[in-house]
Amino acid sequence: MDVKIIGRLVRDARKRQKFTQAEAAGYLNVGTRFLSDLENGKPTIQIGKAFQVLEGIGFKILIVPKANLKLIRHVEDHLNAG
Repeated sequence: MDVKIIGRLVRDARKRQKFTQAEAAGYLNVGTRFLSDLENGKPTIQIGKAFQVLEGIGFKILIVPKANLKLIRHVEDHLNAG
């Protein structure tokens, strides 16, 4: 996963919820500029704020060691099926 994919996920979720960037930024307690940078995949965004936006817009953040291939495959299979 890279920053551009995360940005697309955030933008798509925001649009599905029918929020403008300004509305979402206010709701998520971040600046409009930050939200725009995140949605555009800017690689130097603040990770704490990015997590705040992801959680606030409806994502659950899960970090799994690459060595846990069984869990990773399970999650990927589930995501691809939906």
